[in-house]
Amino acid sequence: MTALIIDGKEIAKRKKLEISLEVEKLKESGITPGLAVVLVGDNQASKTYVRSKQMTCKELGMHSVLIEYTESVAEGELLRKIAELNEDDSIHGILVQLPLPKHIREMAVIEAISPEKDVDGFHPVNIGRMMIGQEAFLSCTPFGILVMLKESGVALEGKHVVVVGRSNIVGKPVGQLLLNENATVTYCHSKTKELVKHTQSADIIIAAVGRTGFITKEHVKPGAVVIDVGINRNEEGKLCGDVSYEEVKDVAGHITPVPGGVGPMTITMLMYNTLKSARNALNKLQRTNN
Repeated sequence: MTALIIDGKEIAKRKKLEISLEVEKLKESGITPGLAVVLVGDNQASKTYVRSKQMTCKELGMHSVLIEYTESVAEGELLRKIAELNEDDSIHGILVQLPLPKHIREMAVIEAISPEKDVDGFHPVNIGRMMIGQEAFLSCTPFGILVMLKESGVALEGKHVVVVGRSNIVGKPVGQLLLNENATVTYCHSKTKELVKHTQSADIIIAAVGRTGFITKEHVKPGAVVIDVGINRNEEGKLCGDVSYEEVKDVAGHITPVPGGVGPMTITMLMYNTLKSARNALNKLQRTNN
């Protein structure tokens, strides 16, 4: 058996088409969705991500603003800029590219962003809303994973999901999103004993540990769905995931590749959240006028 590939590029392409059509409708109502990205320092990976986000905004007809600071920028100056963006009606989404320099408190920056413009889904208000099943901006990578599973026809209700990794960005929120879909969720991490025992019982494995080839065929029961969130470089410098793809694809029922799996969905859901925020702003304006 060879696993069916869950093609993140293709799913993202379809979703971006839907988003672009919705952007055009909003423009007819006088609102152009706007995303502000704040980049601090000279991290090349961050610059690459930011360029990709800007290009996608342009592709979908959105308004994009890039604000750049040197690594020595004071935390206070950064927070003042965020406060300014919070009040800017042309900006519907604010994203501060992580990581930040050590002298800037990451949580202080995240909490400074208005929850109504927190299109990354990192603000404690949005995380809390997600936890109790309320309307919220969902963290983009976990949201992308959820959309991928649904678009691929993978049933979630009653399934056993094992999340390998417990980061605040992916592991914890993706488990909660799948729990909200009535899956049974087990979290595993660096302190988990007998990891194989847990993963072998999983209908769906989410691998998000940041270690090349960590999940092997011995971890996977035949027919399981394997979602690889990892973005690593092997010894040859080739991009690869947390799953040993070549051996696992002969055991799994569905599998995501790296690259071309989860990655394209993350930016797509960022665009979706920005569109949603703009739509919320329009609805608020219409209520005020009425």
